[in-house]
Amino acid sequence: MKLTGNTILITGGGSGIGRGLAEALHKLGNKVIISGRRKKKLTETIQANPGMESVELDVADPASIAAVAGELVAKYPKLNVLVNNAGIMHIDDVSGPIDDAVAVATVTTNLLGPIRLTAALVDHLKKQESAAVINVSSVLGFVPLALAAIYSSTKAALHSYSLSLRYKLRESSVSVLEIAPPWVQTDLLNSNNEPRAMPLREFIAETMKVLGTDAKEVLVEQARPLRNNVGPDEGAFVTQFNDTMTQPPG
Repeated sequence: MKLTGNTILITGGGSGIGRGLAEALHKLGNKVIISGRRKKKLTETIQANPGMESVELDVADPASIAAVAGELVAKYPKLNVLVNNAGIMHIDDVSGPIDDAVAVATVTTNLLGPIRLTAALVDHLKKQESAAVINVSSVLGFVPLALAAIYSSTKAALHSYSLSLRYKLRESSVSVLEIAPPWVQTDLLNSNNEPRAMPLREFIAETMKVLGTDAKEVLVEQARPLRNNVGPDEGAFVTQFNDTMTQPPG
């Protein structure tokens, strides 16, 4: 992907991976617009990065998506990159009753959000000389974490959707990329100080290097063992992975 000269919308851009990507791309001279539900986080981020802009957007709300998409196209006619990053993650136990509200919120935010926002902007993106849709999934889409089964399922579905979208847009000017992070030190599940997680700064630096290549799947080295697991023996691998994750660090 060309890393300069773009006008980029990043959902969930006020914190974590979204903010890290926004700041890295902003430093390269791109026009970056971040979105999210938490106005305070958005304000803090754009104040720390003069020239960056923000818009309040709830990707779980179809009306918000429709309204904001129209505003973005009108205000930023050169918008050519969409980064679907916003997501939520909750611990669950699918071996028993689940909280239906949490399940619906997770699927709506993590899967329907990117699908709806992409659908709202894709015709505009196709009019650009060069454009991209970048979906932020997770290695848990390839090796599910049983403690967060619903989250893992949404990321597996987002990977599948990305493959289909890439195929359908193969003859257009729009590239479809997928960033599949490993466990990263962010606010997600209060992982900022988790020693087993990859430091955010290191993740962003390595991700930007790969993003600047022709790779369709953007993977840091730490993510590759889980991405490469898919195969006939994945059941045993998933069991081993989850056994490891339920053990305390150290």
